Amino acid sequence: MFEIQPDGTGTLAFVGRLDAAQAAKAQAALDALTGAARLDFAKLEYVSSAGLGVLLKTQKRLVAAGGGLTLVRVNAHIMDVFRYSGFDQLFQIEPA
Repeated sequence: MFEIQPDGTGTLAFVGRLDAAQAAKAQAALDALTGAARLDFAKLEYVSSAGLGVLLKTQKRLVAAGGGLTLVRVNAHIMDVFRYSGFDQLFQIEPA
């Protein structure tokens, strides 16, 4: 299961598992973003390399346009994935 839920304040909440089977769904939602955007990862249980690719592609596009992604409420497990992959250096991250 994977869902992207707007929270009414402009932040998108990611819920479930962002893996290869859900990468296209996530990419479609993130392609609509412009400027600076916030993603809430409090309920994100898992992110695969395919999910990381979606986030990286979006970050590159937004940064080139003068914006970028801020990841908020990142749980310890997902934060570990970002640290091990070096992605913690590419995003503004606010841990849970």
